[in-house]
Amino acid sequence: MKLPAIREFLNNEATAGVILMIAAAVALVWANSPAAWLYESLLAMPTGIHVGAAGIEKPLLLWINDGLMAIFFLLVGLEIKREVLEGELSSRAKAMLPGIAALGGMAVPALIYALFNAGSPETLRGWAIPAATDIAFAVGVLALLGPRVPTSLRIFLLALAIMDDLGAIIIIAAFYTHHLAPAALGFAALAGLGLAWLNLTGVARKGPYMVLGVILWVCVLKSGVHATLAGVVLAFAIPLRVRKGEAEPVHPLHDVEHALHPWVAYLILPLFALANAGVPLAGLTPASLAEPVPLGIALGLFLGKQAGVFTATWLAVRSGVAPLPAGATVGQLYGVAVLTGIGFTMSLFIGNLAFVDPEHAVAVRLGVLCGSILSAVVGYALLHHFGAQRAAALAGATR
Repeated sequence: MKLPAIREFLNNEATAGVILMIAAAVALVWANSPAAWLYESLLAMPTGIHVGAAGIEKPLLLWINDGLMAIFFLLVGLEIKREVLEGELSSRAKAMLPGIAALGGMAVPALIYALFNAGSPETLRGWAIPAATDIAFAVGVLALLGPRVPTSLRIFLLALAIMDDLGAIIIIAAFYTHHLAPAALGFAALAGLGLAWLNLTGVARKGPYMVLGVILWVCVLKSGVHATLAGVVLAFAIPLRVRKGEAEPVHPLHDVEHALHPWVAYLILPLFALANAGVPLAGLTPASLAEPVPLGIALGLFLGKQAGVFTATWLAVRSGVAPLPAGATVGQLYGVAVLTGIGFTMSLFIGNLAFVDPEHAVAVRLGVLCGSILSAVVGYALLHHFGAQRAAALAGATR
C-alpha cells in the first residue's frame, strides 16, 4: 500500500471510529432508557430467508453477528492479504516490529484474564476476549490528536491491529468451534475448493467468487464452525491482480475492498456496536466489576495490552531486532500501546462466541466497555502530553 493510500485508509478508519463511538453510546443509553424493551425486542425479532421449504431463521441479533460480521471478516481478510502481498507486512523487516508487538499484546491480556478465572473452567473459556484490538476505534482516537502523532506510529498501529485480527481469526477457528456437522463441513470444503480453482485459473470477474462465497457461508453456518470464517476464506481466494495477455492487469482484491469498506465502516460495524454494546446498568454496582469475568477482561485490555505491546516492542528495539518507528518517541510508543487496549468490536465478538448465557454476556460487555474506555482516555491523554512535549522540543531546536 503506497503512503497516500495508507493515509486515505487511516482517514476512513478514523471517521468509522467516531461513528462507532456514537453507536456504542446510543446503545448504552437506549438499553437503560424507558424504551429498553424496544431494544431487546428488536434484537430478539425472528428474521429469516426461505427458498421453498428450506431456509434459515434466526433472531436479528444473530443475523448481525453471524451474517453481517462475515462481511466484516471478508474485509479483514482482504486487508490482511493485501498487506502481506504488497503492504506493511510484505517483508520480514516491515512485519517484524508489529508482529512482535501483536504477539505480546495477545499473550499478556490472555494470561491476566486466565489468572482471574483459573478456578472456573466455565469462565476460563473467555481467555481470548481481551486479546484483540479494535482498529477503527483506536485509529479514531488517534485522529483526534492530529499531527501530534507521527504517521509512522499510525502505520505501526494499523499493521499491529491487522496482525491482531489475524490472531483472532486463528483463535476463533481453533478454540471456538463446536459440534461439527461432517456433511455441511464437506460441502463447505467443496465450496472452498471451487474458490481456489477460480483463483488458480485466473478468474477476474467478482460474481463467481461472491456466489461461491454465499454458498460457503451457508455451509459453514450449518457445519458448526463459526460462519464469519467463511468471509476470511473468500477473501484469501480473491486474487490481488489478474493479467490477461498484453492487457493492463485488473485488481479484483482492491476493487472488492474499496467497494466493501464504506459499508463495513459506516453501516455494519455501527450496527454491531448498536446491537452488542447495550449493557443494562440496573442492579450493577462497583462490586459487579470486581467479578472475575469483567475484571479479567477490563484489566486484560487496559493493563495487559499496554504491558504486552510496549514490553515486546521495547525489547525488540533495544535488542536491534527492529527500529523505533521514524519520528516517534518512546513516550508516544507507550501511548499507542495503551490505545491497543481498545478491544471493543473484536472483544465483544469473541465474548459472544465464548459465552451464550445472558449473565456472562452482561459481564463481558461491562468488562469490554470499561477496559476499552479507560484505554481510550488514558491513551489519548498520554499521546497528547508526549506530542506536545515533542512539538515544544522541536520548536526549541529550530530557534
